[in-house]
Amino acid sequence: MGEKYDLVIIGMGSGGMVAAEFAATLDLKVAVVERHRVGGDCLWTGCVPSKAILAAGKVAHHFRTAHRYGITSVEPHVDRKEVWAQVRAVQHAIAATDDNPERFVAAGIEIIMGNATVAGPNTVDVGLNNGGKLTLETRFVLLATGSRPVDPAIPGLAEAGYVTSENLFELTDPPASFVNIGGGPIAVEMVQAFTRLGIRTALLQRDSRILPRDEPMLVDLLVESLQLEGVDLNFDVVTERVEVIGDKKVVYGTQYGEPRRWEADEILVAVGRRPNVEGLGLESVRVEVNERGNVLVDERMRTTVPTIYACGDLAGRFLFTHSASYEGVRAVRDMFFPGKGKVTAGIPWCTFTDPELAHAGLTENEARSKFGDDVEIWKQDLAHNDRARADRVDRGAICVVTHKSRIVGAHVLSPAAGEIIHEFALAIEQGMKLNDLSGFVHVYPTIGTAVAQLAGEVAFEKAEKLRWLVKRSKH
Repeated sequence: MGEKYDLVIIGMGSGGMVAAEFAATLDLKVAVVERHRVGGDCLWTGCVPSKAILAAGKVAHHFRTAHRYGITSVEPHVDRKEVWAQVRAVQHAIAATDDNPERFVAAGIEIIMGNATVAGPNTVDVGLNNGGKLTLETRFVLLATGSRPVDPAIPGLAEAGYVTSENLFELTDPPASFVNIGGGPIAVEMVQAFTRLGIRTALLQRDSRILPRDEPMLVDLLVESLQLEGVDLNFDVVTERVEVIGDKKVVYGTQYGEPRRWEADEILVAVGRRPNVEGLGLESVRVEVNERGNVLVDERMRTTVPTIYACGDLAGRFLFTHSASYEGVRAVRDMFFPGKGKVTAGIPWCTFTDPELAHAGLTENEARSKFGDDVEIWKQDLAHNDRARADRVDRGAICVVTHKSRIVGAHVLSPAAGEIIHEFALAIEQGMKLNDLSGFVHVYPTIGTAVAQLAGEVAFEKAEKLRWLVKRSKH
């Protein structure tokens, strides 16, 4: 008979870590099986290193554009090796503190390094990294194995070699130029950061626009901003093959149906992600998986086996760190508390370009598909925001989608949009009207003042309709 636990979590990335911490506070016996390293994609291949690269690019951009503030602009000297070294320094600092395995062990969580296989509804077999084997008996299992980049089937790509987010930040001698295949958030963030760092980069996007899940009118504004900055965005590209010519990697394809070629020192592929479901043994215990490889879950994050739950990228609801953490906690709540721990909260997100593009709720098109013509769009340009003007960052806007006056979607293109979107996310969850936000006092001067301006428009419009109620002087 193997060790007995209340909960065994497979994977110690964003979802697994937070779920384990929450379970440990409930005085439960918890084990986490991790095959590689604590922290998962967020720390090692995603959020943390990409934001560190973006920060470096922003500093370089300030050097070049200082003249806008009455300061002499200079072309910065960028040491690519040192930039990447600083990124790794940030990662290791987090790994040594907040994501330190010893911190979790001190909280009573057992960390087991190895490959896990689900052997039954209450059994997990582990092939230990040291060569041994272990069987864990448990009341519940939480699958939190995350995802990995998709490898596109482009002829010649594998032979030429390429990088993805899995190994981009491990480069010790970063190249001077990239061709980037893909137009999602990580691709767009990196192409701007690389361009600012003097790394010549061309982004190749198959569709007619980047960031297809965001509000189109703000995406168009972002594209305009990126192109003014010199970011090389290529739309309607069909990649056909890759060759190595001399010391360059050449991507051949078409753009708008016409033959094109792009060459660079290296190719970065960022065309999506696939769930890490292989090797878990799910088919043997009848945990169902859809055609994309995502584990099927209900509104409580339960799989088709009631004692086995899944969260994060593996479940495929939203591929974000904060979504994985939320789902992991809700799954644990459902396992061990009375009632049901339904996953109902909307998930906001942000693409951390400069300016940032944040999203909560429905886009205009989604709202019209759901509610018909009974939808209103409210927009406030940053050109009317005093803080944006003072900071010389007034290219952006806030767009709010309402149905019967209630906020059903909000989209922000601005500095710190990822911070501003939380106010709207809460408003959507609480079923608030845009007019309700005018009752909150927003600090002036901030970008957030634009929220008050937009809400104020609604309040003033309402007041105008009720002006017959105003107490007037008899004189």
